[in-house]
Amino acid sequence: MKNALLFIISLCFCAQISAQVIYETFESRNLNTTRDLKIKLPDDYDPESELKHPVIIVFDGEYLFEPVNGQVSFQTHFDEMPKSIVVGIIQGEERFYDSYFDEVSGLPFESGDRFYKFVEQELIPHIDANYNTSKFKVAVGHNIMGNFINAFLFHEEPVFQAYINLSPDFKGTMGKNVVTRLEWLEDDIFYYMATSDGDIKPIRETILTAHETLKTNDNQHLTYYFDELKGDSHYQLVTGALSKAMDRIFELYKPLDEKELKEKVLPYEGTLDDYIVDRYKRIDDLFGIFKPISEEELQQLITVAEERKDLESIQKIGKLANKLNPRSSFGTYYMAQYAEKSGKTKKAVKLYESALILDEMAHINRDFIMSHVEDLKVVAEDSEKEDDDEDEEN
Repeated sequence: MKNALLFIISLCFCAQISAQVIYETFESRNLNTTRDLKIKLPDDYDPESELKHPVIIVFDGEYLFEPVNGQVSFQTHFDEMPKSIVVGIIQGEERFYDSYFDEVSGLPFESGDRFYKFVEQELIPHIDANYNTSKFKVAVGHNIMGNFINAFLFHEEPVFQAYINLSPDFKGTMGKNVVTRLEWLEDDIFYYMATSDGDIKPIRETILTAHETLKTNDNQHLTYYFDELKGDSHYQLVTGALSKAMDRIFELYKPLDEKELKEKVLPYEGTLDDYIVDRYKRIDDLFGIFKPISEEELQQLITVAEERKDLESIQKIGKLANKLNPRSSFGTYYMAQYAEKSGKTKKAVKLYESALILDEMAHINRDFIMSHVEDLKVVAEDSEKEDDDEDEEN
Protein backbone atom coordinates (compact mmCIF):
# COMPACT_ATOMS: atom_id res chain seq x y z
CA MET A 1 0.00 0.00 0.00
CA LYS A 2 2.81 2.41 0.94
CA ASN A 3 4.70 1.62 -2.27
CA ALA A 4 1.55 2.21 -4.32
CA LEU A 5 1.02 5.58 -2.61
CA LEU A 6 4.63 6.60 -3.30
CA PHE A 7 4.21 5.53 -6.92
CA ILE A 8 1.07 7.65 -7.34
CA ILE A 9 2.74 10.69 -5.73
CA SER A 10 5.81 10.24 -7.94
CA LEU A 11 3.58 10.08 -11.03
CA CYS A 12 1.95 13.35 -9.97
CA PHE A 13 5.35 14.99 -9.76
CA CYS A 14 6.26 13.49 -13.14
CA ALA A 15 3.15 15.04 -14.67
CA GLN A 16 4.08 18.44 -13.32
CA ILE A 17 7.66 18.36 -14.63
CA SER A 18 7.37 16.48 -17.92
CA ALA A 19 7.18 19.73 -19.87
CA GLN A 20 10.48 20.87 -18.36
CA VAL A 21 12.52 17.90 -19.63
CA ILE A 22 15.28 18.68 -22.14
CA TYR A 23 15.50 16.25 -25.06
CA GLU A 24 18.94 16.02 -26.64
CA THR A 25 20.49 13.94 -29.38
CA PHE A 26 24.13 13.21 -28.60
CA GLU A 27 26.59 12.18 -31.30
CA SER A 28 28.99 9.56 -29.98
CA ARG A 29 32.43 8.80 -31.41
CA ASN A 30 32.70 5.55 -29.43
CA LEU A 31 29.34 4.27 -30.63
CA ASN A 32 29.63 5.79 -34.10
CA THR A 33 25.99 6.79 -33.85
CA THR A 34 23.69 9.11 -31.94
CA ARG A 35 21.92 8.56 -28.63
CA ASP A 36 18.81 10.29 -27.37
CA LEU A 37 18.97 11.74 -23.86
CA LYS A 38 16.38 13.06 -21.44
CA ILE A 39 17.74 15.69 -19.06
CA LYS A 40 15.84 17.20 -16.15
CA LEU A 41 17.37 20.21 -14.39
CA PRO A 42 16.22 21.47 -10.98
CA ASP A 43 13.21 23.78 -11.26
CA ASP A 44 15.18 26.83 -10.11
CA TYR A 45 18.36 25.91 -11.97
CA ASP A 46 20.54 28.95 -12.66
CA PRO A 47 23.47 28.46 -15.07
CA GLU A 48 25.14 31.58 -13.64
CA SER A 49 24.96 30.32 -10.05
CA GLU A 50 27.90 28.72 -8.24
CA LEU A 51 25.52 26.13 -6.75
CA LYS A 52 26.49 22.60 -7.82
CA HIS A 53 24.15 19.64 -8.34
CA PRO A 54 24.66 15.87 -8.10
CA VAL A 55 24.10 13.98 -11.36
CA ILE A 56 21.94 10.87 -11.59
CA ILE A 57 22.54 8.77 -14.72
CA VAL A 58 19.55 6.55 -15.49
CA PHE A 59 20.05 3.57 -17.78
CA ASP A 60 17.00 2.21 -19.62
CA GLY A 61 15.82 5.81 -19.68
CA GLU A 62 12.78 5.00 -21.81
CA TYR A 63 11.06 3.43 -18.80
CA LEU A 64 13.21 4.27 -15.75
CA PHE A 65 13.66 8.02 -16.31
CA GLU A 66 10.15 9.03 -15.19
CA PRO A 67 10.12 6.98 -11.94
CA VAL A 68 13.59 8.29 -10.99
CA ASN A 69 12.71 11.84 -11.98
CA GLY A 70 9.47 11.74 -10.02
CA GLN A 71 11.19 10.40 -6.91
CA VAL A 72 13.92 13.05 -7.11
CA SER A 73 11.34 15.82 -7.50
CA PHE A 74 9.33 14.46 -4.58
CA GLN A 75 12.29 14.25 -2.19
CA THR A 76 13.86 17.57 -3.19
CA HIS A 77 10.49 19.24 -2.64
CA PHE A 78 10.77 18.28 1.04
CA ASP A 79 14.53 19.04 1.17
CA GLU A 80 15.35 15.38 1.80
CA MET A 81 17.97 15.25 -0.95
CA PRO A 82 19.92 17.88 -2.89
CA LYS A 83 18.47 19.32 -6.08
CA SER A 84 19.91 17.06 -8.75
CA ILE A 85 20.34 16.77 -12.49
CA VAL A 86 18.71 13.62 -13.85
CA VAL A 87 20.00 12.22 -17.16
CA GLY A 88 18.18 9.37 -18.86
CA ILE A 89 19.85 7.36 -21.64
CA ILE A 90 17.32 6.04 -24.17
CA GLN A 91 18.49 2.55 -25.13
CA GLY A 92 15.51 0.83 -26.71
CA GLU A 93 16.57 -1.83 -29.20
CA GLU A 94 20.24 -1.05 -28.53
CA ARG A 95 19.94 -2.38 -24.98
CA PHE A 96 21.13 -5.86 -25.98
CA TYR A 97 24.31 -4.44 -27.53
CA ASP A 98 24.85 -1.87 -24.77
CA SER A 99 24.77 -4.56 -22.10
CA TYR A 100 26.84 -7.12 -24.04
CA PHE A 101 29.13 -8.86 -21.56
CA ASP A 102 31.96 -11.34 -21.22
CA GLU A 103 30.38 -14.66 -20.25
CA VAL A 104 33.10 -15.41 -17.68
CA SER A 105 33.60 -12.07 -15.90
CA GLY A 106 30.25 -10.45 -16.66
CA LEU A 107 32.13 -7.24 -17.56
CA PRO A 108 31.26 -5.19 -20.68
CA PHE A 109 32.64 -6.73 -23.86
CA GLU A 110 32.82 -5.55 -27.50
CA SER A 111 29.68 -3.40 -28.04
CA GLY A 112 29.16 -3.34 -24.27
CA ASP A 113 32.67 -1.98 -23.80
CA ARG A 114 32.01 0.72 -26.41
CA PHE A 115 28.87 1.75 -24.53
CA TYR A 116 30.88 1.82 -21.28
CA LYS A 117 33.41 4.17 -22.89
CA PHE A 118 30.59 6.34 -24.26
CA VAL A 119 29.27 6.88 -20.72
CA GLU A 120 32.66 7.38 -19.09
CA GLN A 121 34.53 9.31 -21.78
CA GLU A 122 31.75 11.25 -23.51
CA LEU A 123 28.45 11.49 -21.67
CA ILE A 124 29.67 12.41 -18.17
CA PRO A 125 32.25 14.96 -19.44
CA HIS A 126 29.53 16.46 -21.65
CA ILE A 127 27.14 16.89 -18.71
CA ASP A 128 29.94 18.30 -16.52
CA ALA A 129 30.97 20.78 -19.23
CA ASN A 130 27.46 22.10 -19.89
CA TYR A 131 25.80 22.15 -16.47
CA ASN A 132 26.63 23.08 -12.87
CA THR A 133 27.50 19.61 -11.62
CA SER A 134 29.05 18.40 -8.38
CA LYS A 135 31.48 15.51 -8.10
CA PHE A 136 28.73 13.20 -6.79
CA LYS A 137 27.44 10.90 -9.53
CA VAL A 138 24.75 8.23 -9.14
CA ALA A 139 24.14 5.27 -11.49
CA VAL A 140 20.71 3.62 -11.65
CA GLY A 141 20.33 0.26 -13.38
CA HIS A 142 17.67 -2.45 -13.52
CA ASN A 143 18.00 -6.09 -14.58
CA ILE A 144 20.86 -6.51 -17.10
CA MET A 145 21.77 -2.82 -16.83
CA GLY A 146 22.05 -3.42 -13.09
CA ASN A 147 24.83 -5.85 -13.98
CA PHE A 148 26.36 -3.28 -16.35
CA ILE A 149 26.63 -0.35 -13.92
CA ASN A 150 28.82 -2.40 -11.59
CA ALA A 151 31.59 -2.32 -14.19
CA PHE A 152 32.18 1.33 -13.26
CA LEU A 153 33.30 0.15 -9.82
CA PHE A 154 36.40 -1.44 -11.32
CA HIS A 155 37.88 1.80 -12.57
CA GLU A 156 40.93 2.84 -10.53
CA GLU A 157 38.77 5.67 -9.17
CA PRO A 158 35.13 4.52 -9.40
CA VAL A 159 33.26 6.57 -12.01
CA PHE A 160 30.15 6.82 -9.83
CA GLN A 161 29.97 7.47 -6.09
CA ALA A 162 26.58 5.75 -5.65
CA TYR A 163 25.15 2.63 -7.31
CA ILE A 164 21.44 1.80 -7.27
CA ASN A 165 21.05 -1.83 -8.31
CA LEU A 166 17.40 -2.66 -8.93
CA SER A 167 17.20 -6.44 -9.15
CA PRO A 168 20.56 -6.66 -10.97
CA ASP A 169 20.95 -9.68 -13.23
CA PHE A 170 24.55 -10.56 -12.34
CA LYS A 171 26.32 -12.34 -15.21
CA GLY A 172 29.34 -14.64 -15.03
CA THR A 173 31.35 -13.92 -11.89
CA MET A 174 30.18 -10.31 -11.63
CA GLY A 175 28.46 -10.91 -8.26
CA LYS A 176 31.65 -12.36 -6.75
CA ASN A 177 33.79 -9.68 -8.37
CA VAL A 178 31.64 -6.91 -6.90
CA VAL A 179 31.92 -8.42 -3.43
CA THR A 180 35.71 -8.53 -3.73
CA ARG A 181 35.97 -5.02 -5.18
CA LEU A 182 33.89 -3.50 -2.38
CA GLU A 183 36.20 -5.07 0.20
CA TRP A 184 39.15 -3.08 -1.16
CA LEU A 185 37.58 0.32 -1.71
CA GLU A 186 39.73 3.35 -1.04
CA ASP A 187 37.02 5.85 -2.03
CA ASP A 188 33.67 6.46 -0.31
CA ILE A 189 30.94 4.53 -2.13
CA PHE A 190 27.20 4.12 -1.53
CA TYR A 191 25.98 0.76 -2.77
CA TYR A 192 22.27 -0.12 -2.81
CA MET A 193 20.79 -3.43 -3.95
CA ALA A 194 17.18 -4.61 -3.97
CA THR A 195 15.22 -7.73 -4.79
CA SER A 196 11.80 -9.04 -3.75
CA ASP A 197 10.12 -12.28 -2.80
CA GLY A 198 8.37 -12.16 -6.20
CA ASP A 199 11.55 -11.51 -8.17
CA ILE A 200 12.76 -13.79 -10.99
CA LYS A 201 14.16 -16.79 -9.12
CA PRO A 202 17.70 -17.09 -10.63
CA ILE A 203 18.22 -13.31 -10.33
CA ARG A 204 16.97 -13.31 -6.75
CA GLU A 205 19.29 -16.19 -5.79
CA THR A 206 22.45 -14.52 -7.11
CA ILE A 207 21.47 -11.25 -5.36
CA LEU A 208 20.93 -13.02 -2.03
CA THR A 209 24.26 -14.83 -2.39
CA ALA A 210 26.07 -11.53 -2.93
CA HIS A 211 24.17 -9.96 -0.03
CA GLU A 212 25.23 -12.66 2.43
CA THR A 213 28.86 -11.62 1.95
CA LEU A 214 28.31 -7.89 1.52
CA LYS A 215 26.46 -7.55 4.81
CA THR A 216 29.63 -8.60 6.66
CA ASN A 217 31.85 -6.13 4.79
CA ASP A 218 33.45 -3.79 7.33
CA ASN A 219 35.26 -1.49 4.87
CA GLN A 220 34.82 2.04 6.28
CA HIS A 221 34.60 3.48 2.76
CA LEU A 222 31.51 1.40 1.91
CA THR A 223 27.97 2.37 2.87
CA TYR A 224 25.86 -0.65 1.94
CA TYR A 225 22.07 -0.90 1.86
CA PHE A 226 19.89 -3.87 0.97
CA ASP A 227 16.14 -4.32 0.68
CA GLU A 228 14.04 -7.39 0.06
CA LEU A 229 10.60 -6.07 -0.85
CA LYS A 230 7.46 -8.09 -0.22
CA GLY A 231 4.79 -8.89 -2.79
CA ASP A 232 6.46 -7.12 -5.74
CA SER A 233 7.42 -8.62 -9.07
CA HIS A 234 10.73 -8.04 -10.87
CA TYR A 235 9.28 -4.86 -12.39
CA GLN A 236 6.99 -3.67 -9.59
CA LEU A 237 9.88 -3.47 -7.11
CA VAL A 238 11.41 -0.55 -9.05
CA THR A 239 9.34 2.27 -7.55
CA GLY A 240 9.52 1.12 -3.94
CA ALA A 241 13.24 0.39 -4.18
CA LEU A 242 13.96 3.79 -5.76
CA SER A 243 12.25 5.53 -2.87
CA LYS A 244 14.27 3.60 -0.30
CA ALA A 245 17.54 4.00 -2.21
CA MET A 246 17.30 7.79 -2.56
CA ASP A 247 16.17 8.09 1.04
CA ARG A 248 19.18 6.18 2.34
CA ILE A 249 21.91 7.46 0.04
CA PHE A 250 21.05 11.06 0.87
CA GLU A 251 20.24 10.44 4.54
CA LEU A 252 23.07 12.71 5.70
CA TYR A 253 21.71 15.58 3.61
CA LYS A 254 18.39 15.67 5.47
CA PRO A 255 17.79 18.18 8.29
CA LEU A 256 18.33 16.94 11.84
CA ASP A 257 15.53 14.67 13.03
CA GLU A 258 14.52 13.27 16.41
CA LYS A 259 16.33 9.98 15.83
CA GLU A 260 19.67 11.67 15.11
CA LEU A 261 19.22 14.11 17.98
CA LYS A 262 18.61 11.27 20.42
CA GLU A 263 21.13 8.73 19.15
CA LYS A 264 24.01 10.95 17.98
CA VAL A 265 23.67 14.54 19.21
CA LEU A 266 22.68 13.95 22.84
CA PRO A 267 25.58 11.57 23.65
CA TYR A 268 28.10 13.50 21.51
CA GLU A 269 31.42 14.00 23.29
CA GLY A 270 32.31 17.62 22.65
CA THR A 271 30.48 20.87 22.08
CA LEU A 272 27.52 20.69 19.73
CA ASP A 273 28.76 23.42 17.40
CA ASP A 274 31.54 20.99 16.41
CA TYR A 275 28.95 18.28 15.73
CA ILE A 276 26.92 20.39 13.30
CA VAL A 277 29.98 21.89 11.55
CA ASP A 278 31.48 18.41 11.05
CA ARG A 279 28.13 17.11 9.79
CA TYR A 280 27.88 19.79 7.12
CA LYS A 281 31.52 19.38 6.15
CA ARG A 282 30.74 15.73 5.44
CA ILE A 283 27.85 16.82 3.21
CA ASP A 284 30.26 19.05 1.30
CA ASP A 285 32.94 16.34 1.11
CA LEU A 286 30.56 13.54 0.05
CA PHE A 287 28.15 15.31 -2.27
CA GLY A 288 30.36 18.16 -3.46
CA ILE A 289 27.71 20.75 -2.58
CA PHE A 290 27.38 23.55 -0.07
CA LYS A 291 24.35 23.45 2.19
CA PRO A 292 23.88 26.19 4.80
CA ILE A 293 23.18 25.29 8.43
CA SER A 294 19.64 26.39 9.22
CA GLU A 295 18.60 28.42 12.26
CA GLU A 296 15.99 25.76 12.97
CA GLU A 297 18.74 23.14 13.36
CA LEU A 298 20.74 25.44 15.63
CA GLN A 299 17.63 25.80 17.78
CA GLN A 300 17.35 22.00 17.95
CA LEU A 301 20.96 21.88 19.16
CA ILE A 302 20.23 24.54 21.79
CA THR A 303 17.38 22.37 23.10
CA VAL A 304 19.70 19.38 23.39
CA ALA A 305 22.42 21.53 25.01
CA GLU A 306 19.89 22.70 27.61
CA GLU A 307 18.90 19.08 28.24
CA ARG A 308 22.60 18.25 28.74
CA LYS A 309 23.03 21.35 30.94
CA ASP A 310 25.83 22.20 28.53
CA LEU A 311 26.44 25.97 28.85
CA GLU A 312 29.60 25.85 26.75
CA SER A 313 27.68 24.47 23.78
CA ILE A 314 25.06 27.20 24.13
CA GLN A 315 27.76 29.87 23.99
CA LYS A 316 29.54 28.28 21.03
CA ILE A 317 26.31 27.73 19.09
CA GLY A 318 25.59 31.43 19.65
CA LYS A 319 29.01 32.36 18.26
CA LEU A 320 28.50 30.03 15.28
CA ALA A 321 25.08 31.57 14.59
CA ASN A 322 26.60 35.06 14.61
CA LYS A 323 29.22 33.93 12.13
CA LEU A 324 26.62 32.35 9.83
CA ASN A 325 24.15 35.24 9.99
CA PRO A 326 25.41 38.36 11.79
CA ARG A 327 22.14 40.21 11.14
CA SER A 328 20.04 37.72 13.10
CA SER A 329 19.48 38.17 16.81
CA PHE A 330 19.68 34.38 17.30
CA GLY A 331 23.40 34.12 18.09
CA THR A 332 23.59 37.21 20.30
CA TYR A 333 20.48 36.12 22.21
CA TYR A 334 21.97 32.75 23.13
CA MET A 335 25.33 34.28 24.00
CA ALA A 336 23.32 36.49 26.38
CA GLN A 337 21.65 33.36 27.74
CA TYR A 338 25.08 31.85 28.39
CA ALA A 339 26.25 35.00 30.19
CA GLU A 340 23.09 35.14 32.29
CA LYS A 341 23.27 31.48 33.33
CA SER A 342 26.98 31.93 34.13
CA GLY A 343 26.12 34.73 36.56
CA LYS A 344 27.48 37.53 34.36
CA THR A 345 24.37 39.69 34.59
CA LYS A 346 25.80 42.99 33.28
CA LYS A 347 27.29 41.27 30.23
CA ALA A 348 24.00 39.47 29.64
CA VAL A 349 22.11 42.80 29.70
CA LYS A 350 24.48 44.30 27.13
CA LEU A 351 24.14 41.29 24.84
CA TYR A 352 20.34 41.27 25.12
CA GLU A 353 20.28 44.98 24.26
CA SER A 354 22.51 44.29 21.25
CA ALA A 355 20.06 41.59 20.14
CA LEU A 356 17.23 44.16 20.13
CA ILE A 357 18.69 46.02 17.14
CA LEU A 358 19.16 42.84 15.07
CA ASP A 359 16.64 40.90 12.97
CA GLU A 360 13.92 39.31 15.06
CA MET A 361 13.80 35.54 15.62
CA ALA A 362 10.72 33.56 14.76
CA HIS A 363 10.17 32.20 18.27
CA ILE A 364 11.42 35.12 20.41
CA ASN A 365 10.37 38.70 19.71
CA ARG A 366 11.70 42.06 20.83
CA ASP A 367 9.00 42.57 23.49
CA PHE A 368 10.08 39.35 25.20
CA ILE A 369 13.74 40.38 25.16
CA MET A 370 12.95 43.90 26.42
CA SER A 371 10.90 42.63 29.37
CA HIS A 372 13.65 40.15 30.20
CA VAL A 373 16.29 42.92 30.07
CA GLU A 374 14.24 45.04 32.51
CA ASP A 375 14.00 42.11 34.92
CA LEU A 376 17.77 41.57 34.75
CA LYS A 377 18.45 45.25 35.37
CA VAL A 378 16.36 45.05 38.54
CA VAL A 379 18.30 41.96 39.62
CA ALA A 380 21.59 43.73 38.87
CA GLU A 381 20.53 46.83 40.84
CA ASP A 382 19.45 44.70 43.81
CA SER A 383 22.80 42.88 43.72
CA GLU A 384 24.67 46.20 43.71
CA LYS A 385 22.63 47.46 46.71
CA GLU A 386 23.37 44.27 48.62
CA ASP A 387 27.06 44.71 47.87
CA ASP A 388 26.93 48.33 49.09
CA ASP A 389 25.13 47.31 52.29
CA GLU A 390 27.76 44.65 52.97
CA ASP A 391 30.54 47.23 52.44
CA GLU A 392 28.91 49.64 54.92
CA GLU A 393 28.56 46.89 57.54
CA ASN A 394 32.21 45.99 57.13
